[in-house]
Amino acid sequence: MSPQEELGQVQAKTKLLKKLNAYVTKEGFQHLRMEDIAKRMDVSRATMYKHFSSKEDVIEGVEKLYEDYIAQLVLQPAERDPSSFGERFQKLFEQSVQLVGNITDIFLKDLQAAFPVLHERLMEALRRRDREAAAFYREGMELGLFNQVNEKLIVTQDNLLLREIVDVKFLMLNQVTLEQMLRDYYTFKKVQVIRADQMSIVDDTKILPVIQYIVKKFSQSL
Repeated sequence: MSPQEELGQVQAKTKLLKKLNAYVTKEGFQHLRMEDIAKRMDVSRATMYKHFSSKEDVIEGVEKLYEDYIAQLVLQPAERDPSSFGERFQKLFEQSVQLVGNITDIFLKDLQAAFPVLHERLMEALRRRDREAAAFYREGMELGLFNQVNEKLIVTQDNLLLREIVDVKFLMLNQVTLEQMLRDYYTFKKVQVIRADQMSIVDDTKILPVIQYIVKKFSQSL
């Protein structure tokens, strides 16, 4: 097989997995049979079997999508100027929202029950990303840009509160839109993390289009 053909196969598999991903993120996968998976991928069973030999092969592919996405979230080494910390703070916020919106509790529960090895692989990738986020917050504190707050608490807060915020039931119960909640949470976190005399390191006009994009993306999956 030529490199071009191999690349084409990888791209075709990825396209099929992304079609399925939107469903398993919301509904899980334990109940799915291979014919259901082919339907969600919008292909025939024959076409699906050209790329995937079993249900485990399919779910491993989905898990790998998540793992690869997390690997791309490594924060770049910071320059020493304060504005770079402001940009990274906003990028970290965006990444955190995207993660809780895509790696849902129902998917994690199904993965742990059916394929515990894959579940542990994904959890370790998430823990590694949390360590990198905590290191970023520590660095900002050392430079006098961020408030002296327990960095592990900040990371844990994201993992817990954001899961509540993006939940449809939470939004309906509180009669608030997802966009408003994300904007409020961003403001809350900014005040919590960044020192009052260092607020100029962030440009809030840059985060508003990001939030609107996330809301649109999440709304399409509802």
